[in-house]
Amino acid sequence: MRRRDFITLLGGAAAARPLAARAQQPAMPVIGFLSSGSPGPFAQMLAAFHQGLKDGGYVEGQNVAIEYRWAEGYYDRLSTLAADLVRRQVGVLAATGGTVSALAAKATTTTIPILFVAADPVRDGLVASLNRPGGNVTGVSVFSAELAPKRLQLLRELVPKAGKIAALTNPASMDEPEALTRAGFPLLTITAEAEGDFGPAFIQAAQQGVEALLVTADPFFNTRRAQIVALATRHSLPAAYPWREYVEAGGLMSYGTSLPGTYRQVGQYVSRVLKGDKPADLPVQNPIKFELAINLKTAKALGLTVPPTLLARADEVIE
Repeated sequence: MRRRDFITLLGGAAAARPLAARAQQPAMPVIGFLSSGSPGPFAQMLAAFHQGLKDGGYVEGQNVAIEYRWAEGYYDRLSTLAADLVRRQVGVLAATGGTVSALAAKATTTTIPILFVAADPVRDGLVASLNRPGGNVTGVSVFSAELAPKRLQLLRELVPKAGKIAALTNPASMDEPEALTRAGFPLLTITAEAEGDFGPAFIQAAQQGVEALLVTADPFFNTRRAQIVALATRHSLPAAYPWREYVEAGGLMSYGTSLPGTYRQVGQYVSRVLKGDKPADLPVQNPIKFELAINLKTAKALGLTVPPTLLARADEVIE
């Protein structure tokens, strides 16, 4: 063999090796991210989800891909969006933005692993039990219904003279009023299930003489939290909210789970499933943190004095 032919042969073999190696590399896993909400209002939660993935060794664009589907608060779109992700043959489904997303995902597939953020997964039929979920579904419970009576108690502590308190609810999703009624707190209810419903709902509250408002833990409400807080301010209506993000937007007070903490937990669980763990073997997780947040500026604008005992229990005070 001539020297020139030998060098050419060596060069061709060297070039072929990387091509063969690349051909043998496994395809990048794909996560389907299904949410009832919108990207903007959920940016902080999405960042926490990415951090949870990173905790498990996964970084979007490097060793995992994510397909996003946002319902933008229109819950009737969730089934179609879930079906689209199933057709995409994602390796795992992260069903976020409340129980409605998880139920839509579960109704669409019995084989693809589903990791949820949900209120009461046993009651709502997502899992058989918290410790032994069974099937292809597990995740994190946010305990929203269980925390509603506590949130009402804190609101009454902050506004002790409020005689008539109403709950803002969404008839299209899982509500908290039943939990409040069972706890002995019957409330008036005002409803909203579309963006245009909030203004009339607050007008109705004013007409009925409502003196304080309990905003229920609805994912759609969370995507419209700036609008809700603005209406409460306009109507000079003290309100208690389920999550700290409302208080950051100018709301009076919130008590509930840390949503970023919850989404980080879901990201960590997704990482475990990508590594081979089965949802049936992963117990439903409890929230890692509960937060009481108070906005003193809003309290002052409403003419309220926050009791020192309440301030001392607050995890965050915005001045």
